[in-house]
Amino acid sequence: MPYEWSKQPPHHGADWTLSLWPYRSLLKREFVIFIGATAALVALPLLVLLGSVILWVLLPFFAITLSAIWYALHISYRRGEVLEELTASGAHITLRRTNPDGTTQNWQANRHWVRVQLHPTDGPVDNYIILSGGDRKVELGAFLDVSERLSLVADLKRAIADGSN
Repeated sequence: MPYEWSKQPPHHGADWTLSLWPYRSLLKREFVIFIGATAALVALPLLVLLGSVILWVLLPFFAITLSAIWYALHISYRRGEVLEELTASGAHITLRRTNPDGTTQNWQANRHWVRVQLHPTDGPVDNYIILSGGDRKVELGAFLDVSERLSLVADLKRAIADGSN
């Protein structure tokens, strides 16, 4: 699962950190392998044209195609560089979200007043998780899969409830 607890599982008022990140089906190493394999497969038919003028006509299209594939995968990869860290320490819970552009957003509330809400169908995604405390509500893990959010919310409710004892 693309989230991890600092203590497994958090219990009895202990301090903990929950880190969440989007699932990556293509890691950086695999990204390089994919681009290389795509270049090789697209270039294979061009071997027949070695020494011909037609090769020079088709070569720019090959380069444009490969560049477009690389660019699309690169943009997709950059958009997935999100990290959310929920930290329970002492009497506070803090959520820090690092966005793909490097900016951060922070939310803090009293640990004893934080509530976890699951919205099965009425959020932007199914099983939408909201943390409320103080005067603000924040989303958590919207990039996770539906089933991952469902299992996360049970663990999160238990961790927060244990911390308020």
